[in-house]
Amino acid sequence: MKSWKYLMMTTMIGSALALGACGEDSTTETTDETATEAATTDETNAADTKAEAVIEGKVAGDGSSTVAPIMEALVEEYAGEQPKVQVTVGVSGTGGGFEKFIAGSTDFSNASRPIKDEEKEKLAAAGIDFTEFKLANDGLTVVVSQVNDWVEDLSVEDLKKMWIEDGSTKKWSDINPEWPDEQIVFYSPGTDSGTYDYFDEVILDEADLVKSATLSEDDNVLVQGVQGDKNAIGFFGYAYYLANKDTLKAVKVDGIEPNNETIESGEYTPLSRPLFTYVKNNAIAENPALYDFMKYSLENAGDMSEAVGYVRLPEADYKKGLADLEALK
Repeated sequence: MKSWKYLMMTTMIGSALALGACGEDSTTETTDETATEAATTDETNAADTKAEAVIEGKVAGDGSSTVAPIMEALVEEYAGEQPKVQVTVGVSGTGGGFEKFIAGSTDFSNASRPIKDEEKEKLAAAGIDFTEFKLANDGLTVVVSQVNDWVEDLSVEDLKKMWIEDGSTKKWSDINPEWPDEQIVFYSPGTDSGTYDYFDEVILDEADLVKSATLSEDDNVLVQGVQGDKNAIGFFGYAYYLANKDTLKAVKVDGIEPNNETIESGEYTPLSRPLFTYVKNNAIAENPALYDFMKYSLENAGDMSEAVGYVRLPEADYKKGLADLEALK
């Protein structure tokens, strides 16, 4: 079971009601027989329309644990729209997801960072063309336990000093002499995670992460580790913080708190970032179920992103995504 619980948006399903209108012309008489025939015709037409809308097939994806709350919410809601389409989504981390995407075992790959050049090269070597779609914005959130009563704000330089391996034992007092003379306990996404890659790029400058850190591709493991230790610090996607904010405290970065406004505006820098999914072009054309699921995802990603704790994109981004998808069909 996951520790986060997303707030599912209420699905408004419009019902098409066949209304039979009877004229009041005194020269026209509607018999029971004609009424029955009309009703039968309406029911047949409605059944035919419903049958045409039903899609069958299988769709497979994998990738980022950060994107997982959005994608799992989309999958659950989509099942109500198209119950005969089987959508499966694994959570191997961004890097692990791209490995499966390159190997040809998935139709789409969720990512919390842009695809790397070496991943593009491997896809090209495998003869796989792909399209990038943005789903939402995220603010990578640095967290401590609620029982930690000394950390409120850290600078980017503080984060570098804490998280870069330099052979020393890291203590809170190394960052601020007024803080406890106790060892810092680190929790980080695993090296297959796009969140790790992003943190490595914008905070570590690609230096080595502290060797004492506990690494996991499962963000729930990180959440639980930080929750239970006043000396712990970790980082992961904003939605996982929101789902556990009663036991976790978000640390400001250079005085800026992560929230919808600062993430959307980019003020929460350098830890604001977009979230993606990558789709195989030929699979869109060959698999109507994949096309339909991706269309549904782009049409509803904004609402679902907000429902699970992320930040919707500008509407123009979703419209562009839908246009790019339509061009692949």
